Amino acid sequence: MKEIVITIDGPAGAGKTTVSRMLADRLGYRYIDTGALYRAIALAAHEGGIDPKDDAGLEKLCAGIGFRYAQTDQGLRLLSNGDDVTDRLRTPEITLLASAVSARPVVRRFLLGVQRALGRERSAVFEGRDMGTVVFPDADVKFYLDAPKKIRAMRRYLELKPKMELTLEQVERELLRRDNNDSTRAEAPLKPAPDAIRIDSADLAAVEVVAVMLAHVERVVQN
Repeated sequence: MKEIVITIDGPAGAGKTTVSRMLADRLGYRYIDTGALYRAIALAAHEGGIDPKDDAGLEKLCAGIGFRYAQTDQGLRLLSNGDDVTDRLRTPEITLLASAVSARPVVRRFLLGVQRALGRERSAVFEGRDMGTVVFPDADVKFYLDAPKKIRAMRRYLELKPKMELTLEQVERELLRRDNNDSTRAEAPLKPAPDAIRIDSADLAAVEVVAVMLAHVERVVQN
């Protein structure tokens, strides 16, 4: 079977993480959460007191970071300079900071190299926001997953509710702010690749989304 690179882009709350993991598992592929890389840089900047607009500080920070994904009993974990940072990446503060950091060209250039290096091994599902447009414009299969903002906000609220005290209104407000930041930034804005297969997940369960994706992937790997 041909080994390929698959990209799944889309806004927050569309269900990318769930279906990307499921699709990778079904195919026996690696799952790469590229958003975690931006969050890890945001976390390091936050802990190091570096302003997200300080390009010189961010460049120095990036030069000293080494990332590695590790499969453990707890699932896929992201290690930054050997430190497992996975559980510290999903707070609202780091989420918004990651959106700001991801707009900086110096950060995007650094992670472009990291992500493309991961893609050279192929047999991978890359989840993100510019995977099909910038990082892997020649990916074998590209998906763009979306859903109406109210549905995405509710999904994110239910995800965060067990971990922190937030109202649905707060979650929706931050989600819309992040949508705006990601889609209007000058550097690699969030948008579907022209050749991406667009899927609206509003009325589909995760297994149904994966079934649609598998049908497209199987046509490619069998040719």
